[in-house]
This record gives sequence, C-alpha cells and structure tokens, in this order.
Amino acid sequence: QVQLVESGGGLVQPGGSLRLSCAASRGIFNVMGWYRQAPGKERELVAAITIGSNINYADSVKGRFTISRDNAKNTVYLQMNSLKPEDTAVYYCNGFSPSRGNAWGQGTQVTVSS
Repeated sequence: QVQLVESGGGLVQPGGSLRLSCAASRGIFNVMGWYRQAPGKERELVAAITIGSNINYADSVKGRFTISRDNAKNTVYLQMNSLKPEDTAVYYCNGFSPSRGNAWGQGTQVTVSS
C-alpha cells in the first residue's frame, strides 16, 4: 500500500512562512495536492498540481501559497507565505490516479498565532 508521508508543519507567527513536503513511498500520482481541515469545518482543497504541472489554488491562498512537485522524487511541496491565523488547520497531502484511486497522508498541524 502506498504511503504519503508529510513533514514541515508547526507553529508560526502571522506573516511568517512554512514549507510542507509530502513524499509518496512508491509510484507516482497523476494529481497531487494539499487539503486542510480546521476545527469544526469541512476539509477543503488548498492547492493541486497535475503531473504536467497544471495548478489549481483555492481563492483564499492565491498569491500566498505555491505548490510544486518533483516527479523524480514522488514529492509535492507547499510553500506558504504571508500566513494568517485563518490558515490554521491540519494539512493533508493527497494523491490521485485513475488506476490507483486516492491516497491520503496522516496530516500535519499548521498553527498561525502570535
């Protein structure tokens, strides 16, 4: 079974930056992305990138977050700048391929607070 292993979460002050990484244990996914879930809210898409580097961002993070991937390393990154308290959530890595279905990481906590 494929595992997605995330790293890079933590506590940061408003206006600060964090970089999340997610590595797939084997294989490659057509689409890789990041979702987040804040307490009491539904999980929402933050950003996604296809194997051909087509990118989609949630409106709330456009201009602040950048998603990228390294297909040779089966890894996706999320660079988060100008973080706001409302970005506080558990961030989940996701991988999808039509032949393999969905895979999820275990989640990493991002807390933006002074």
